[in-house]
Amino acid sequence: MKGGQLVGVRSGGKTEALLAHLGLGGLYGVPREVLLRALWPRSDTALATQALNSLVHSLRRLLGEALRGAAPIVLAGGHYRLNEAAGVGVDVARFRALVGGAEHADRGGETATAVELYKHAVQLYGGDLSAAVGDGARAALERERLRASCLRALIRLAAYAFMHENFDASLAYALELLQHDPCREDAHRLVMRCHVRLGERSQALNHYRTVQAILRSECDLELEQATTALFEQIRLNPDAV
Repeated sequence: MKGGQLVGVRSGGKTEALLAHLGLGGLYGVPREVLLRALWPRSDTALATQALNSLVHSLRRLLGEALRGAAPIVLAGGHYRLNEAAGVGVDVARFRALVGGAEHADRGGETATAVELYKHAVQLYGGDLSAAVGDGARAALERERLRASCLRALIRLAAYAFMHENFDASLAYALELLQHDPCREDAHRLVMRCHVRLGERSQALNHYRTVQAILRSECDLELEQATTALFEQIRLNPDAV
């Protein structure tokens, strides 16, 4: 952002890739050699270094005014990093901080604080980590780590809402989780329970059949015993759910 307005960069371009790599680099940054290999894997080192310098300079022209003349990217000890001290923020770092704060509050019994932080984290999560960081092992692990954090936040929010008898909200959170991971049976069971509490018993029974189809076709799995037991309970004695 610049002056509160979004600054667009070309999707799939070198600027996006550079910012994505630096966004994951944290306070220590990313070694020059790593950036050169990632952004210009088949280029001569001297030419790639020149291109990197040009890219960094163009970002300074673009964002320098918003940072009161400070450089958005800092080079120190052969490592490039985003200039967080000058006000450059990273959504990944913010997301991690929100989830970490929520989990800390959760463990301390500060439920209201945890819920608010989880909500902010889920709102900030805009989907899986950008493909601009590549498909290597490091990117894949970070992508999975962030997704897992989002899923933990969603299941906690769904559970809190259910506990406070806000079944519409609980259902919404559980369904949002299933968009990211359709094989999560704990979320499917929560969906079934929410439908029952909302007076939608037939919908709960239908969802069980949906779970069966999803697990067999997408995950090559059979239903957990707990899911089948819940189905039987809903079928025979829904008031006990």
